[in-house]
Amino acid sequence: MLRKDHLRVSRAGGGYAPTFTDEGDRPLAERLIGTFREHVGDRRAELEAGLSDLEAEAADFKLVRGLAALLEREATFETRSPLPPERARRKAFEAAESVGVASEEERERALEVAADGLGVAPTAVEESLYADREAEQVMVGFEPRWDVETLLERYDLSLAQTALFDATEVRVRSADPKRLVSATKRLGLMYEIERTDEGREVVVTGPDSLFRGTRRYGTAFARLLRSVAEAPEWRLTATIDDRGTERTMTLSEGDVTVPGVEPLAEPTFDSGVEADFAGRFRSLDLDWALVREPEPLETGTSVMIPDFAFEYDHGDFSVFFEVMGFWTPEYVEKKLSQLETVESVELIVAVDESLGVGEEIAARDHRVVTYSGTVRVKDVVDVLREYESELLAEAASTLPDVLRPDEDVTTIEALAARHGVATDALDGISVPEHERLGGTLVRPDVLERLDDRIESGMSLNEAESVLSEVDIDDASTVLSRLGYRVEWDGLAGGTLRERN
Repeated sequence: MLRKDHLRVSRAGGGYAPTFTDEGDRPLAERLIGTFREHVGDRRAELEAGLSDLEAEAADFKLVRGLAALLEREATFETRSPLPPERARRKAFEAAESVGVASEEERERALEVAADGLGVAPTAVEESLYADREAEQVMVGFEPRWDVETLLERYDLSLAQTALFDATEVRVRSADPKRLVSATKRLGLMYEIERTDEGREVVVTGPDSLFRGTRRYGTAFARLLRSVAEAPEWRLTATIDDRGTERTMTLSEGDVTVPGVEPLAEPTFDSGVEADFAGRFRSLDLDWALVREPEPLETGTSVMIPDFAFEYDHGDFSVFFEVMGFWTPEYVEKKLSQLETVESVELIVAVDESLGVGEEIAARDHRVVTYSGTVRVKDVVDVLREYESELLAEAASTLPDVLRPDEDVTTIEALAARHGVATDALDGISVPEHERLGGTLVRPDVLERLDDRIESGMSLNEAESVLSEVDIDDASTVLSRLGYRVEWDGLAGGTLRERN
C-alpha cells in the first residue's frame, strides 16, 4: 500500500478511477531503480536529492514518490558513526553547559571537552552527534525483489489498495468465491452473497456498517484486494466516500495483479471455536469426513456458504454445519432469514447460548445444538449417529436378503464396499455359503483344507504363513475356530496348542 498523499485518481464524469501505469512509465521506473543502486553507500539525504531531481523532470511527482516508496522498502539503512549518537550528544551537551557556548570558538572548545571525556578525537564526537537522524543514515544495501515490469505491477496494486482506504462497501464477483469468503472472514469483515443478472456477487462490509456508513474498514478492504486479485477472473465495485461525496470505483483482473508475491495468508478457520471443534472431531474415527467451507447453498435470491460439511464415507450424502457465534442482532436476523430459505439440505446449526435463537432455528426444520465457549463434539456426533441409523436402514433395504460372494475368502469390509454401504448394514444379511469369523468370510471347504495343514506344535509364524496363502489376515479368530490356542514363550514367539 501507499500513503494517501501518493494517491493518483481521476474523478472524471463523477467516477473514481486510479491512474495506473502504462508502457510510457517504464523509463522512469528504470531510472528510479538505477538511482537507488547508485546511492548504495551514500547518506539518505544524498539519495533524496537524486530523487528530487527525478521529480523535477517527471510529468507527475506523485508517481515518482509512489515508486520510490516501494523501492525504499527494499533498501537497508544503517547508522554509521564513531560513537553511539546518544552518548556523543549527552557528553557534548554536558560540556556545552559547562563551557557556555555562544560562539563557534566556544563550540569547538565544548567538543574538545566532550572528546577528552570520551577518549576520542573531537571530530569523532562531531561526526556522531546527529548520525542517527534519518537524513544521515547510510544506505548499505539495495536488493529489490522486482524488475521494472513487476515494480509497475506492484505499484498498480498498491495504488488500488490505497484508493480503497475510503471505501464503505465492496462488491466482488470472483471465479474463486470460496477463497474470497475465507479472506473476508479472516479480516474481520462481514459478507452476504447475492444473485445478480451477471452471477453471484459477494457484498463485503464491516460490522459497524449495519448501523451507519463508515470508512473505518478501508484498510481491511485494501488487504482483501490481494486475495481478490489472485483469482483468474474477478470484478470489484467499491463505494468510495470521497471527502463527503459518494463515488464508485470499478476494478477487474485487467487493472491489477499480484506480482510474484504471496497473497494474504488465509487460515483454515475463522475462529477459535471452529478450529477447536475441527481438531477434536478429526481425532475421532468416524465414517464422516469434515470439509471446510463447502459449496454455496441457495437461500432464495441469495446464497450462503456454511462453515463445514460432514460427508458420509459410504454414500453420496452430506450434512452441512453452521456455527453461529456472537453476532449483532441485525446480522443474526439476516442469518435466520437465510436459514429459513435453505431448502432440500440437511443442516446442523451450533448456536451460542447467548444469542437465544435456538428455538427459532429449530422451527425452521434445522437440527440445533447449543454451546457456550466451545461446541461439544458429542452433541454433533449424536446427531450424525441419527443420520447414520437412517442411512444404514435405507442401505439395508436395498440389499438382498442373501449375499453369495464369488471369493472363497473375503472380508465384511470388502463386501460392504462392493455394495456401497457401511459394514453395519450387513449385520442382518445372510451369507449362507460362507462362515463368518470376526470380520472374515470363509467357505467351509477352505476351513477343512486348513485344518488338514495346521497342527498342534506348529509355530505361530508357520500357521500365519499357511493362512496368508488363502488371504486370511485375521489369524487369531480362524485358529480359534480350528480349535487351537497360542502358547507364548516370552519374546521367542508362539506355539499352537489344542484348546481344552
